[in-house]
Amino acid sequence: MRDYRDLRVWQKSHRLTLAIYRATELFPKAELFGLTSQIRRASVSIEANLAEGCGRRSDGEMGRFVQIAMGSGAELSCHLLLARDLGMISKTDYSSLAEGTTEILRMLSALSEKVKRPAVRSSQLRANS
Repeated sequence: MRDYRDLRVWQKSHRLTLAIYRATELFPKAELFGLTSQIRRASVSIEANLAEGCGRRSDGEMGRFVQIAMGSGAELSCHLLLARDLGMISKTDYSSLAEGTTEILRMLSALSEKVKRPAVRSSQLRANS
């Protein structure tokens, strides 16, 4: 079991979630159970899936949760774009949050490759034995 708090990608996603909560406080009250909730849940899902993956026993399981976190990151990216286009978030806030999301997605992609590699090596070793 790994400590998720040691992952730089988790640390960045946690900071992004805090920024998302602050930015969505200004959304219309009518969106509280709509776009506000969707954006917040997608952001929280990134860090929560990293935490859950770290609590699993194998790299394969960890990799599955990293993939789920990547899906949540893509969802967050889409929701932020919609919020910007609806005028619910400033272009400055959008740029900052979108850049943070993109950086996290890149980090998740690298982490996904890293946790996959040992599994590939061990399966190659078994095939060559």
